[in-house]
Amino acid sequence: MGSEGGGSLVVVPRNFRLLEELERGEKGIGDGTVSYGMDDADDIYMRSWTGTIIGPHNTVHEGRIYQLKLFCDKDYPDSPPTARFQTRINMTCVNQETGMVEPSLFPMLLNWRREYTMEDILIGLKKEMSSPQNRKLHQPLDGNDDQRVEQKGLVLRCAIL
Repeated sequence: MGSEGGGSLVVVPRNFRLLEELERGEKGIGDGTVSYGMDDADDIYMRSWTGTIIGPHNTVHEGRIYQLKLFCDKDYPDSPPTARFQTRINMTCVNQETGMVEPSLFPMLLNWRREYTMEDILIGLKKEMSSPQNRKLHQPLDGNDDQRVEQKGLVLRCAIL
């Protein structure tokens, strides 16, 4: 989100950039099949976000609603946020155990550019759902992350057992 004028580069500060994204997310995006917003309005660092994708037509994802967590660390937007599906999904770029979108398998995260946004990630994931390799993949039963074990939770549960 920098702009060039008169040969100098103006870099928009992180919080201004995130405020722009928040405003855009609250207004709604395009056809309404993708949305996002902050998890905690009191988080002054604006790190934790929730995204929603409604599965695209003519795919196994049609009619499904997918929830994601997006985490913008202190170096965002220079570095990409992490994206983790809360809803179980079978896609070639998603780790089946954790729900994390794997940057090495999702070109937008792998080749991240500062001007990309969380909206771009959600739209890119929706497009990926329609790709030949994902549009017909068998999907897990509907369910959320209550069935998914986080890595740190796994260690804790093993220690308790």
